[in-house]
Amino acid sequence: MADWYDHIDDARRALIERQHIFFVATAGADPDGLVNLSPKGRTLLRVLGPNLVGYLDYPGSGNETAKHLAGNDRITLMVCSFDGPTGVLRLYGRGRRVDLDAPELLQHRHAFSADFHPYVRQAFFIDVDAVQTSCGYAVPRMEFVSDRDTLDRWCENKLEPRAMTDGVPQPGRFVRKDGSEMAPR
Repeated sequence: MADWYDHIDDARRALIERQHIFFVATAGADPDGLVNLSPKGRTLLRVLGPNLVGYLDYPGSGNETAKHLAGNDRITLMVCSFDGPTGVLRLYGRGRRVDLDAPELLQHRHAFSADFHPYVRQAFFIDVDAVQTSCGYAVPRMEFVSDRDTLDRWCENKLEPRAMTDGVPQPGRFVRKDGSEMAPR
């Protein structure tokens, strides 16, 4: 029972904005490489336009999404309704890594103002080609309790905070507490 749309309308936007978690799937250019599927919950997916979404990204992982998108920009994002009416929504499109000082991110900074902090690594923007919704009848009902603070504490314990200018973290490599630089993306 899937329905297809060529853009994100108000009803689909509302479904996206109600969720506390979304999933990102990418594959690199190597046909024998692995497909990466990552849950994202620290920041929410932001609808920036009828065919544009974005989210902020944090250190702590292998940064597979950035690596994959550098060689193959195809990406799928999925949200599931766990605590309200049933529903699954997939966004199919072309993704790109966006630096913190990129004009495109600064143009949409208002959408991320509550999420910017000194440990944001980068952003990802996705040009949405197609939107698919399905029933989600088999998705279990779960109640949101709270966000975890584990990633925040990890960053605070391992990394020097980046300077913030006008509410936006400054770009550049992360420096560990011991003075060494974190590996680049």
